[in-house]
Amino acid sequence: VRQLLEGKPLADTMRPDALQDFVGQGRAVGPETLLTTTLLEASEVPSLILWGPPGCGKTTLAHIIANNSKKHGIRFVTLSATSAKTTDVRDVIKQAQNEKRFFKRKTILFIDEIHRFNKSQQDTFLPHVECGTITLIGATTENPSFQVNAALLSRCRVIVLEKLPVEAVVTILMRAVNSLGIQVLDSSRPADPLSHGGNSSSESSVLIEDKAVDTLAHLSDGDARAGLNGLQLAVLARLSARKTFGKKGGQSYPPSRVLVTESDVKEGLQRSHILYDRAGEEHYNCISALHKSMRGSDSSAALYWLGRMLEGGEDPLYVARRLVRFASEDVGLADPSALTQAVATYQGCHFIGMPECEVLLAQCVVYLARAPKSVEVYSAYNNVKACLRGHQGPLPPVPLHLRNAPTRLMKDLGYGQGYKYNPAYSEPVEQEYLPQELRGVDFFKQRRC
Repeated sequence: VRQLLEGKPLADTMRPDALQDFVGQGRAVGPETLLTTTLLEASEVPSLILWGPPGCGKTTLAHIIANNSKKHGIRFVTLSATSAKTTDVRDVIKQAQNEKRFFKRKTILFIDEIHRFNKSQQDTFLPHVECGTITLIGATTENPSFQVNAALLSRCRVIVLEKLPVEAVVTILMRAVNSLGIQVLDSSRPADPLSHGGNSSSESSVLIEDKAVDTLAHLSDGDARAGLNGLQLAVLARLSARKTFGKKGGQSYPPSRVLVTESDVKEGLQRSHILYDRAGEEHYNCISALHKSMRGSDSSAALYWLGRMLEGGEDPLYVARRLVRFASEDVGLADPSALTQAVATYQGCHFIGMPECEVLLAQCVVYLARAPKSVEVYSAYNNVKACLRGHQGPLPPVPLHLRNAPTRLMKDLGYGQGYKYNPAYSEPVEQEYLPQELRGVDFFKQRRC
């Protein structure tokens, strides 16, 4: 087992070669999907962008496409945007042009982490994808709408891969366990592993608890690579320690065999952080969920999304700034003190930082979630912006009676004439404050100019 595990990551060793062994992505590569039909029944693979979280199978799917393409005589070239340069891409394209011109042979270029290429580097692909010199397959963990050139994106089909369900990760882990010849102990049927059928010479020297596999699948959080690497670390650690079983359930186990337990798996896959990308789409998804939870007055959900962000390493000042905005946008005049609370929270976070400021943010989030809501000011100002942006021609001038007249010339021109100073009147003053063209417009009643 040690020889099988050392020298190469288990996630790479267990990478399937055929589509039928690719599990957990039925929506993307199910029986009736276009990609499955293309891979199994034809040699024409369209340009693709594979988008999904880490460990969901993007590189594995590209590997399967490569194996299938080679059967049809198609070249498959792999580059990583983390290390490749534009010159490397141009060299591949030049070779692809020669292959197509002289041998009528197609080329598929796989770019891992394609979002690492900037927009000008991505432009390199455009004419060659357009004319069919290369078929481009890009893999990215970032939202391609933001990270991939729009012109390039329009020439590719986006395949969305989702986080793997626990059942799929269990299947992948069990496949690895069986390939390594590790015996699984059924916790619901306690028995002496020495009593199973077969000769002692064929018995496994490494055993693993079934609940350890389940725990590993749950801790992996849909990341098959993390699960396989965690399994590899746990087994290698136990093999290195060569600890004896001692007695377990009244049975004695020989010191030549080791057992991987649930605690070993937890030790091998220590999670020091929650999966969260401060610069990626998850950042925007979580702040949106926090905002909408507070808007819906669900303080419990709002606290959860706040925790997801802070425990994932989000900048507390970013969250505090968003709370200041929320206090005016969604609470508004229904509770004017909400803005004071939010600004004080920002100042407190600036003073003391994490982790002490987390309770300040939690208090403010709960306050805003439970506060009455009013979007009156927010909506009215949006109506003002719409009026200004939709106005045809030059904007109307400020009425003369509303203009200040600090000089004699300006007074002679009529600036300020006819203005009624409100404090000088005991009754309401009838006076126009909008330009002549906008008289009668009330931005608080959804009326726009």
